[in-house]
Amino acid sequence: MNGKGYSGAVLRGTVPVPRWIADEMVGRLARYLRIVGCDTTYAHGLSDEEILRQARSEDRVILTRDRRLAARAPRALLLKSPFIADQWRAVREAFPDLPADVRFERCTECNGHLERWTPPVDAAPLDGVPWARVRGGLPLYRCQTCGHPYWEGSHTADVRSRIARWSEGVNR
Repeated sequence: MNGKGYSGAVLRGTVPVPRWIADEMVGRLARYLRIVGCDTTYAHGLSDEEILRQARSEDRVILTRDRRLAARAPRALLLKSPFIADQWRAVREAFPDLPADVRFERCTECNGHLERWTPPVDAAPLDGVPWARVRGGLPLYRCQTCGHPYWEGSHTADVRSRIARWSEGVNR
């Protein structure tokens, strides 16, 4: 790891935990699960019936704070806390194989797969991308579904630190 907290390590590959569907009450958790490579659908705007149907048809575990929804689901994890750190810990306790490492595998926006991406030389620069570092060898990734770009930066170090803090003492 260099002085800015960049690890340089990019983890890829199958994540050995269930596929999830997160309801609107735990949308932030869905993003963090995607960050560690978990296949996590965010059920934004869906009714309980639609969530249950999608969970069954796609073989997903429902993550929710809604007691009634959890009670109706064959596979659900009822999260009691509104706080992301507590939600993370509850998922880690229920599913000890939950990864705790940032992986450039899933899009945090749409859950699509990320691929290594080398932009064409004549491509218009995207706002926020550290082009000088990219020209110096920093890998870029892009979502195959929505095109959102990703790279390891100081934000990645912050996320790693947060996840490590949340995971302390869980399943140890």
